[in-house]
Amino acid sequence: MLHYGHINLLRRCKALGDYLIVALSTDEFNWNDKHKKTYFSFEQRKQLLESIRYVDLVIPEENWNQKKSDMHEYHINTFEMGDDWKGKFDFLKDEGVEVTYLSRTPEISSSNPNCQIKLEIF
Repeated sequence: MLHYGHINLLRRCKALGDYLIVALSTDEFNWNDKHKKTYFSFEQRKQLLESIRYVDLVIPEENWNQKKSDMHEYHINTFEMGDDWKGKFDFLKDEGVEVTYLSRTPEISSSNPNCQIKLEIF
């Protein structure tokens, strides 16, 4: 579920640039590739994210391989992600993108895999 730790992460990401794009996993991608069922549908999760003042654009994430093309299509030069993913997206540096892993809010976690909104911020 979306919680204040996510809001803190979005606020910090927005402070690092002038336009914040959030890649939000589609329901199909969550189920087929990650084996996770979300509580809210993609459209509902998208509406939640779009209502947050730090978020400028929400794009669908349909597979793991689209990150490279998203970097070019949206002219992204900075990729921010929670530090629990540290090192997993370093390959984007080869695309000329600065990759930053931000610490999570320590006292909060959406640990129930059926109730997570995974945010990939760039």
